[in-house]
Amino acid sequence: MDRQFRMLIDGELVDGASTFDVVNPATAESFARCPKADEALIDRAVVAAKRAFPEWAARPVEERAALVSKIADSLEARAGEFASLLTSEQGKPLDQAMYEVMGSVFTLRAFAEMRIETKTLKDEGGHTVIEHRTPLGVVAAITPWNFPIILVMNKMGPALVTGNTMVIKPAPTTPLTTLLLGEICAEVLPAGVVNVVCDQNDLGHVLTGHPDVAKVAFTGSTATGKKVMAAAAAGVKRVTLELGGNDAAIVLDDVDAKFAAQKIYGSAMTNAGQICVATKRAYVPQAMYDDFCDEIAKLANAAVVDDGSKQGTTVGPIQNKMQYDKVNALLDDARTRGTVIAGGEPIDRPGYFIAPTIVRDLDDDAPLVREEQFGPVLPVLKYTDIDDVIARANDTDMGLGGTVWGKDLARANAVAMRIDTGTVWVNQYLAIDANIPFRGAKQSGLGGELGEAGLHEYTQPHIINSVALEDA
Repeated sequence: MDRQFRMLIDGELVDGASTFDVVNPATAESFARCPKADEALIDRAVVAAKRAFPEWAARPVEERAALVSKIADSLEARAGEFASLLTSEQGKPLDQAMYEVMGSVFTLRAFAEMRIETKTLKDEGGHTVIEHRTPLGVVAAITPWNFPIILVMNKMGPALVTGNTMVIKPAPTTPLTTLLLGEICAEVLPAGVVNVVCDQNDLGHVLTGHPDVAKVAFTGSTATGKKVMAAAAAGVKRVTLELGGNDAAIVLDDVDAKFAAQKIYGSAMTNAGQICVATKRAYVPQAMYDDFCDEIAKLANAAVVDDGSKQGTTVGPIQNKMQYDKVNALLDDARTRGTVIAGGEPIDRPGYFIAPTIVRDLDDDAPLVREEQFGPVLPVLKYTDIDDVIARANDTDMGLGGTVWGKDLARANAVAMRIDTGTVWVNQYLAIDANIPFRGAKQSGLGGELGEAGLHEYTQPHIINSVALEDA
């Protein structure tokens, strides 16, 4: 790719201190160069954001929201360009890339419509207590490689609408669409309000530990989230952490096996399974276990695994070599412990391709069941007792999402109420809406994104408690 990419610092598109390769996971070959920041450039970005904060925070919220909407309009106008670049750097099929881009447009517009109202907590006899919310300052947003556009918007929308400024650092394997977003921000926003810097996972501590950063918003693995939280602790920075998940799907015994297999296959294999809330374990009643396994294996075997830019592709590659190796290691172990009924092997071709894989007959202590695979591999486990399967589903340090499938909605909802996760979907999956809060439980996160809760994460509650003076 001949196109040159630049970082955004203080309203200007700038070169890095050096550059690094960006690899297309469908070919395992470099297709672009990305600018790389050094500590001085990251400091410049934070200083610019701090300088821009007072004026941006003082703007009426309607003006800030109008500019957020303008970013959404510009993104929509360039949706094809963003989707094509997203497929090249991330690997997902082009239709899924376009879905992410348009979801990003919707998310920004949704936040542009949200407002935080001042609350009157008491007003009687000359005693008034009100709560209003003020912006925090500079927000460091650190985003992952599985959804590199929309996960920026989950942070940018609420941060900007509530009056904060930002320094955004994308994952080094998928930085280009975020740099493209920086071009839009350079055209739409005042200098310094949004800055975009890139590294190779070596300068995150400089950003999270910077004394002028007030909040860190991070999406990524639980292991890295712990490091972010530790770095933020020194300055008692506000943090939002959206971390990993090991989401369980529980199929109840009144559901058709074929229908359940179709739904769970989609919830497990979209984006090649590289979704924090993808189904990563499926629990199926023993009476329908064989039928379910047969049906979901058929779906896995029928998948078209190829370069996401090719028409008809349904499953793209694993995004990077490190994750590809991790998934293959889990597969190697699973073959010795269970029965592979679809896929089970990397595909012998250039790129990081693994065939959609279904494994049955595993024990609960198998690594593929205990760990977050983050790839197109699904273990299917049987159960006979509902209380037992709920306990098994909850037997994890993670608690991001999950699904329950059942015709008897009251019964399915009752099961969902007992699942220890931030979100449980009943008879649906990946039903993420910008207006509905999304939170992780246990080691799957801290704080929340989306909805009014997402706005609150970027503000400081401020209480004004006043009484009238007697005549002096």
